[in-house]
Amino acid sequence: MGRLRNEGNLDPVDLRILRLLAEDARASVAEIARAVRMSPPSVSERIRRLQENGTIESYTIRINPAAFSLPLAAWLRIRPVPGGLERVTEMIKATPEIVSCDRVTGEDCFIAKVVVRSVGHLEAVIDRIIPYAMTNTAVVQSSPVAPRLPDIGA
Repeated sequence: MGRLRNEGNLDPVDLRILRLLAEDARASVAEIARAVRMSPPSVSERIRRLQENGTIESYTIRINPAAFSLPLAAWLRIRPVPGGLERVTEMIKATPEIVSCDRVTGEDCFIAKVVVRSVGHLEAVIDRIIPYAMTNTAVVQSSPVAPRLPDIGA
């Protein structure tokens, strides 16, 4: 995550704008302005400020990996062998099947989400990692909570 420079100075209109953009990043400034009952130039200025202060990091889309013949998702807990942290970090970054990864506290160093074609494909990804790290895998059965905003207040 980038450096945040807003220091919690978001008002209810900023929060509403963020929620609207999180629901639809393609929403026009005019649509957002109508929803928050402000002029488009005022909303545009608020969005610019939210980008500049680091509150809005980027705009993106969410795709269904199954549409690309990647129907299987799994979480990998990864614990590098002693002295292997940097090498494993670079491997994770270079593995296109890993779609997200967090460095975490505890016994494991990383928790990575992988999307693959099949169990065999998952095994091939794990096989590239296990010479340098121990892994533990959990296959995703379903996702009852889609990626969403954290509780950002009223």
